[in-house]
Amino acid sequence: MGNDNQQIVIRGTGIISPLGFNEASIGAAYKAGKPAFSTVTHQGQRIPAALLSPAARLLLQELLQQNPVYRQLDCSVLMAIYAARQACQQAGWLPSDEDRPLSDDLAVNIGSSRGATGLFEQHYEAYQQEQLSSNASPTTTLGNLSSWVAHAVNAGGGQISHSMTCSTALMAIANGAAWLKAGMAQRFLAGGTEAPLTDFTIAQMKAVGIYSKLYENAFPCQPYALVKQNTFVLGEGAAVFALEQVLRHQLKSGDIVVEAIGMGFEKISSKTGISPDGTNFQKSMRHAISQLPTEDKTIDLIITHTPGTYAGDKAELAAIKTVFADAVPAITTNKWLIGHTLGASGALSLQYAINVLKEQDFPFLPYPSAVKASSITSIKRVLINAAGFGGNASSVIITII
Repeated sequence: MGNDNQQIVIRGTGIISPLGFNEASIGAAYKAGKPAFSTVTHQGQRIPAALLSPAARLLLQELLQQNPVYRQLDCSVLMAIYAARQACQQAGWLPSDEDRPLSDDLAVNIGSSRGATGLFEQHYEAYQQEQLSSNASPTTTLGNLSSWVAHAVNAGGGQISHSMTCSTALMAIANGAAWLKAGMAQRFLAGGTEAPLTDFTIAQMKAVGIYSKLYENAFPCQPYALVKQNTFVLGEGAAVFALEQVLRHQLKSGDIVVEAIGMGFEKISSKTGISPDGTNFQKSMRHAISQLPTEDKTIDLIITHTPGTYAGDKAELAAIKTVFADAVPAITTNKWLIGHTLGASGALSLQYAINVLKEQDFPFLPYPSAVKASSITSIKRVLINAAGFGGNASSVIITII
């Protein structure tokens, strides 16, 4: 990834998800290995969904009290603000004086697959009743994700909001690394957020025919399941990372380094852009691995995208077997615990990877699957995959010093 002497380090992590509201609470949840699903009613039908916990909801309510203007924002924006402030606090970047000049060396890229879905649906309903608010346009544009985050952390550098469907968050990490290496920013906040548990968004997923019917099952989302069925479940959450570029000799024990970032794309062969051999995944993984040192390209663990769709999961596993042949690393995912958070999923997987590197442990899948329980004892390097509609895929490799 460019100059080998320059390293991209994750200085801080902010997260809110169905499992918790910071690294400690979410780390404990991963250790417990208990799924965070609830049963909700959608259009008269019971379905599983992964909602934020009451404690996390309360923290978002407290955030609203800090700035009355936040009340007009979508939940996706509020979660991004919450996670970004947490990441900046951990990195030591959060200004104590709100009247300080903007930090022009700090840039922001927060992405989302769907954006302000909840607020958009509310405004559209008001429009049908001829009661549309003047806030409708500025609060539903995708750009308000990064602009409000920048406002909340006093960032005065570049502000980017984007959507690359479910690859969105890892694409933000790629942007952050590129900006830092190009000297266009000295510090960078990158991540993803998604609040898709709305009537229309759920209906769209059901219309594709992938939504899980296992609402009474302890594990309604089952990536790699042996049974031929779709077990896709929507979840919500956000994760943001404080990135900085340092010289190799400045690295310290415990630092998390972004070693490589790969991209892949394939011609669309279906409405979701999935091919049986996962060509996009093959390309993104090979692209990332090619950036590792020649003398050591070992991957210890892969955190897969696998959202519980039979065709998609099978394609990604096929891609992994093609790329790694007889040396397939250990494989895991967090979607059996939190479902698929669309544009935020890559960020939540990245945070999961950081947790695995620090704890040297991860829960095994508790249901019959195509992935065997791993006996790995040392995890030094993790590859994270994400893919989205349209044939795109991305892979990020991180390591711990």
